[in-house]
Amino acid sequence: MAPRPSSPPARLLAAALLALAGLSCSVPARILEGNVARLFASPRAVPGKVRAPYRPEARLAVLWVGHATVLVQIDDKLILTDPVFTDTVGLIVKRLVEPGLDPEDLPPIDAVLISHMHFDHLSLGSLSLIEPKVRTLLVPRGGLVYVPNYRFDSVEVPTWTTWRQGDLKITAVPVRHSGYRYGLDRDWMTESFTGYVVEYHGITVYFGGDTAYDRDLFVKTRARFPAIDLALMPIAPVGPREFMETKHVDPAEAVQAYLDLGARRMMAIHFDTFINSTDTLGQAPRELRRVMAARGLGPDQVVLPRHGEQRILIARDQPGGAP
Repeated sequence: MAPRPSSPPARLLAAALLALAGLSCSVPARILEGNVARLFASPRAVPGKVRAPYRPEARLAVLWVGHATVLVQIDDKLILTDPVFTDTVGLIVKRLVEPGLDPEDLPPIDAVLISHMHFDHLSLGSLSLIEPKVRTLLVPRGGLVYVPNYRFDSVEVPTWTTWRQGDLKITAVPVRHSGYRYGLDRDWMTESFTGYVVEYHGITVYFGGDTAYDRDLFVKTRARFPAIDLALMPIAPVGPREFMETKHVDPAEAVQAYLDLGARRMMAIHFDTFINSTDTLGQAPRELRRVMAARGLGPDQVVLPRHGEQRILIARDQPGGAP
C-alpha cells in the first residue's frame, strides 16, 4: 500500500539502495521508497488485544495477527501460520500496524506452518521470539536450508505429503508462487513454496500462503479435500497488476480460488500490514467488499477481519459442534 509522499532524503536513500542492488525497475523503486519513508515511524497500535487466545468454547477459532500470520485453533490443537512479530522484515520493511497478538500471549503451538522463504513469511527473528512455545515447524521442500537449529523439531513437507501428529494431519498442497529468499538463490530454490491443508477431528482448514491464481491447482486440492471448512486466502498485493499477477491473487481472484476450493468460508489475510506493493491503504479490503457484493457473498461466507480480531467459526454448542 502506498504511503504518503516521501521526503527527498528518503528518495535519495531508496535510490542508493536500488543502485547497490542493481535494480532499475520503477515498481521496486516505488515500493522501496515507501518503506524507507516509514523507517522511523511507529506502527499503529491495535486496541483491545486478545490476551488469552485459547477458546475452550470453540471447535474452530481464528485470530488474524496480521499479514499471513493467523492463529488457528481446532479443538485442542493450535496452529500458527507464517509468524511475523518483528517490527521490520528484511531490515527496511516496517510494519504499518503492530501485531494483533503479542508473542508472550501465545499458548503452546502444536505446529507452525511456513509457506515459503520470503522474509515476510519466514521470519527467523519471530521464530526466536516464540521458540519455547513451538512443538514442530513445517516448511516446504528445500526450506530447511534457511532454518537454524531451534529447540523445536523442523520438518520439510513436499507437495502432497502429509505430516501427522496423533490425529492432527497437515498436508502440503500446490500453489503458484516462488521460494527463493535472497534473489541470488532463485535458480535453485524452485520448490520452496506451498499451501497447507490442516485436518483434525473432522474440521479442515486451507492456508494458501502466497499464491497467484491457478484454477487447476485449486481444483486438484478440492478433489483431495472436498470438505474444506475455512480457506485462509491472501487478497493483496493488488498492484501494479501486471507486476503482481504471476505471484499474487487480487481480491477477485482470491474469491474465485475460494469458490474453486469449494470451501465453506473464506477469511481474507495478507493486506494492510506491510508496504509490499503500490496499493493504497484499504484498497484491497474495499475491492474485496465490491467483489462480495457483485457475487452475492455475505460476511458469513467471506470474513474480512481487523488486526487482532478473533472469530469463533464453529462453536461447541452449535449443531454438529461437538467433536
